[in-house]
Amino acid sequence: MPRAGQAKPPVAPRLSDRIAIGVLAQTFPPELVDRVIAKTGRAEQRQRLLPARVVLYYTLAMCLFAQVGYEEVMRLLVEGLAWMRRWQGTWQVPDKSSIARARARLGPAPLRELFAEVARPLATPATKGAWYRSWRLLGLDGTTLDVADTPANVAAFGRPGGGRGQGAFPQVRLVGLTECGTHAVVDAAMGGLHLGETSLAPSLARSLGPGMLLLVDQGLCSLELWHTFQATGAELVWRCRQDVKLPVLEVFADGSWRSELGAGHPKGKRVAVRVVDYRLDDPGRPGESEDYRLLTTVADPARAPAAELPALYPQRWEHETTLDELKTHQRGAGVVLRSKDPDGVIQEVWAHLLVHYAIRTLMHQAALQAEVDPDRLSFTRSLHIARRQVTSQAAFSPSAAGQGDAPGDR
Repeated sequence: MPRAGQAKPPVAPRLSDRIAIGVLAQTFPPELVDRVIAKTGRAEQRQRLLPARVVLYYTLAMCLFAQVGYEEVMRLLVEGLAWMRRWQGTWQVPDKSSIARARARLGPAPLRELFAEVARPLATPATKGAWYRSWRLLGLDGTTLDVADTPANVAAFGRPGGGRGQGAFPQVRLVGLTECGTHAVVDAAMGGLHLGETSLAPSLARSLGPGMLLLVDQGLCSLELWHTFQATGAELVWRCRQDVKLPVLEVFADGSWRSELGAGHPKGKRVAVRVVDYRLDDPGRPGESEDYRLLTTVADPARAPAAELPALYPQRWEHETTLDELKTHQRGAGVVLRSKDPDGVIQEVWAHLLVHYAIRTLMHQAALQAEVDPDRLSFTRSLHIARRQVTSQAAFSPSAAGQGDAPGDR
């Protein structure tokens, strides 16, 4: 130990103090990560080889490289340091079990809190394809993700069933709220298969408000959910089944008509709606057509003419494209989430959503600079660029103190 008055010997920096994360740190800066770790009570009391900040960024990188092994993901994170000569020492990559224990210590709460802090609609007035008149377009829908076949995951999430028996893997149900024009998932809720989409969807009302227009498919059309979302001040355009009883109370000049949803309920439970009926030919079945019915809170036809709503409703499919980006390209087609326990699964799903949001944020910035619709940009190409940047951009210190930082590291 140094004597009183003597300066302490310099602390040798560890390689884990210089983990390079590239593009993800631009959307989730270290200061924000430290704040959510502290807020969720996951800050470590002693120095570890894998501090909480490193583990959080590692979990994000694990989802960016969804088909790469645990240890190899860690190697990819530190690979850029040796190439850039920012590290002069040696460091043994932690084994799979050490990484798994570090992820368990971190838990899902910091990832969930980080998403809540960052995820917001991205579109500005200059964003092409993100608006209908003065409203920001959003879509809501659900999906499922296959998770590792372990007893704990089966107990927590359940296994799908069907006419051919039970599914091969348990599944987690995910309901997301997506900004149509940018494909940014701005809120999400998840749980076991015993929770239907209509059970998870109401919590997403927290992210809706005036100036938004929400597009929803008929599978989620219910009186209770309509009440919940309309109370936020957002406008609604939902597809409805043809067999729902909707009395014709007034017919407007554009062919739409005023009605009440919940006609069989007491007066206080009913809601006023405007109805638009139309028919579309099916290109896959020549000579055959399908009837559609849309309900909307926009009572004045001048604000949303009946002729425009059938062309607007397909924007809801941008949410389906978002799910394809996340499930097919980012996670990998047919790839099962790697986590063996429920907390790890929830942590991993939030990490996938965060990675997708980071990529979509950079794509939106590029679209604004090029003055093009974000749909013109390739998600797959952007994903490859993000992966390359992980091992080529400057590193950062995972600790608040940042001991051993070289000039320009921050």
